[in-house]
Amino acid sequence: MKILAVCGMGLGTGLLLRMQAEKALRELGIQADLEVADIGTARALASSADLILTSQELAPQLGKVTPKIVTISNFIDLREMVDKLRAAME
Repeated sequence: MKILAVCGMGLGTGLLLRMQAEKALRELGIQADLEVADIGTARALASSADLILTSQELAPQLGKVTPKIVTISNFIDLREMVDKLRAAME
């Protein structure tokens, strides 16, 4: 499974999303490749991803993409990440 963690510039919040997703996936017992991308790069890479993690504000900017988009409200809330990833995997 390939997951894109998408933020505006591909820096700070994208890395935070990736780190939280790694923790959540470990808790769920799921292995995945996680990649951080800025919004423009994410549009180009979307076809190779199974899932996209991003904020509610950036999700509409991705446009129509094939992977499921999971929006995270609080990037430091591990419980939210676990719950939303679990739901996305079902």
